[in-house]
Amino acid sequence: MTIQRAVTQSTQSATLADLLERVLDKGIVIAGDIRVKLVEVELLTIQLRLVICSVDKAKEMGMDWWVNNPMFSAGARPEVDGDRLGRLERRLATLEAGAEAASFRP
Repeated sequence: MTIQRAVTQSTQSATLADLLERVLDKGIVIAGDIRVKLVEVELLTIQLRLVICSVDKAKEMGMDWWVNNPMFSAGARPEVDGDRLGRLERRLATLEAGAEAASFRP
């Protein structure tokens, strides 16, 4: 007895752009753990969590770490200890005053 099945082809096709738009709109999470053990002693554990989504979707989920990061935002100030910043500002003012005084000497 021979069983014959008809071959069906998909009538819908998705381009890479469509797929990317869908992933960015909905978001995707990839998670994985890597553990290195030697004789039942865990030496190393690495937990990987990767979220791929649009900026709007990330903000919707509460992820906006780039807003306050000076590497990604022009308006953000680097987090520097207040005392250290004050010392640096005073030192800069002293150096500038010394440079101005040296330039006005005859």
